[in-house]
Formats: sequence, C-alpha cells, structure tokens
Amino acid sequence: MNAITCEDLRKFFRAKVKRSFFSREDSLIRALDGVSLGVERGVVFSLVGPNGAGKTTMVKILSTLLIPDGGRAEVGGYDVVKQANHVRRIIGLVLAPDKGFYTRLTGIENLVYYGRLYGLSKEEAVKKAEQLLELTGLGADGARLYEEYSLGMRAKLSIAKALINDPEIVFLDEPTIGLDPLSARRIRSLIKDLATQGMTVFMTSHNMWEVEALSNTVAVIKSGKIVAEGSPAELKERLRLSYRLEVEIIADKSPDINFPVTVGERGYPVVTMETDRPGEDLVKVIDEVRRLGYSVGGVRVLEPSLEEVLTRVLSR
Repeated sequence: MNAITCEDLRKFFRAKVKRSFFSREDSLIRALDGVSLGVERGVVFSLVGPNGAGKTTMVKILSTLLIPDGGRAEVGGYDVVKQANHVRRIIGLVLAPDKGFYTRLTGIENLVYYGRLYGLSKEEAVKKAEQLLELTGLGADGARLYEEYSLGMRAKLSIAKALINDPEIVFLDEPTIGLDPLSARRIRSLIKDLATQGMTVFMTSHNMWEVEALSNTVAVIKSGKIVAEGSPAELKERLRLSYRLEVEIIADKSPDINFPVTVGERGYPVVTMETDRPGEDLVKVIDEVRRLGYSVGGVRVLEPSLEEVLTRVLSR
C-alpha cells in the first residue's frame, strides 16, 4: 500500500481580479485541477513547479490543513477528510519555518511542549528534544530563546518539531530555505537518513540540485496539474536531453578534426559537443584524436540537470 494516494484531487479559490482602475471581478483559481498520484513508502518524493502551481496547497490538503473541493486523498491509509485526526498522529509537517513557536520559550522548551501534546511524558519529551536538537545541529542553542534564533536556526527547529512524534510520513515545504551551505548539507543528509530508516518524505523545493540529489521520484506540477512524473533519470531519458561532452587535446593549435573545437581553460584545444549518446561519441572522439597522433589531456561528461527537465516541461 502506498504511503500517499491522491485521486482526481481538486481545490479552487475565489479571488478578486483587477480589470481596470475602478473595477474588479470574481475569478476562480484552480489551485489543484485533478491531481492523481501515488507515493511509495520509505522514499523521498519531491513536488516541483513554478510559484503558484499548487505545491503548498497540495501539502496543506495532505496534512489536513485544507479540505479539497473534489477527489480524495489518503495518507498512511487514512482519508484526509474523514479521518483527519488519524492522519495528524502519523505525520510531521514543516511549512513556514518561523510559525508555530512561542517566542519567549527556548528551543528545547518549544520541542518539549509539542512532545507533551503528542502524549510523551516529560522525561521522554526532554530526551527526544535533546536528540533532535543534536540531529539538526542546534545542540548548543537549545537553551536560547526562540526570539533570538536566526531564520536558519528557526528552519532547523521546525524540522526538529516535525520529527518529535516519530512520524511515518513527513511533509517538508522548502526545508532548506534560509540555511547556510553547511546547515543545508546537514538537513539534506538527515532527509536521506530518514528515508533509509523507512520514513516517507514528501517535499517541495525550488532548488533543483537538491531535489535531484535527494529524490527517488519527482512530480512536476503546472497550473494545478501534474505534467510529468518519474525518477530524475527517467525524466531526463524521456525528454532525451543532451549530455555535454568535452575532450581536451594536447596540441599547440587546433587540429583538423571533424568535431567542433574550442579553446579550453589550459589553452589547449577542446572538442565540445552536445550528444544524447555520450558513450558512443566519446569513443569516436578519442579514436579520432589518437588517429591524428595527439594525446588526450582530459575528458569531461556533463549530465543534463533536473533544472533542464523542469524548463523543458514547463515551456510546453
């Protein structure tokens, strides 16, 4: 059974749209327009797309904060509308990192408070809070007041709060936003570890490198519809994106070779080409370089990025 299942999920919002300087009229915004998907257990699933595509709306519905206008969704086998309380017991959630905390309490006091709400004894809540502070890199700052925390520290504390109840499924909306590179790396490592331990992670992010590094499955949402889904490798293969092939030639000047040549960083000629058959074309280039009597100084094969996938899909 999937950790998360959605069938024809719909959510609409009414908004006032300005038509002229003096007039506005009602408009129906289709935040989710028939979304169907399944998320396996113990994986990192990423939902990506432009601003306003429906990512946060999706997270809010799956975490029972919004009621859908159509379709149905199950999280952990529970209906998000009819069995919302069951869903809330088995999930963790990170939305805005600076919401849901008491500013006059310390970091550890905030975590203990939420632990107690989930039914932990005081001793259990303190022990769990201390573990999570260490895990997220806040061990030395647990005794500081929340109001003294930077945005990055608040983001890490929000992840700790999402894990206080040992959830089966955790929803992370932009989990590394506002974090410095070292902190972001620590959180990415934590997300990988959570999935390895069997937890299901449903995340959104605008950082395509991060999504590609972490995700088992990626779904692209555009105007409330899922327009592509698969592993990062599957999406690249499906779109037949090109690899960039670079072969450095040890020569004083550009050789007479049947491939495009540029000048490299070290001043040597470099064969540079776009290809969807990097292995075959690499062999051809190296064979040709050696046939002409030159040596190969270096080889680089650059894989197409997930950002290219997103750009291609959204431009359709």
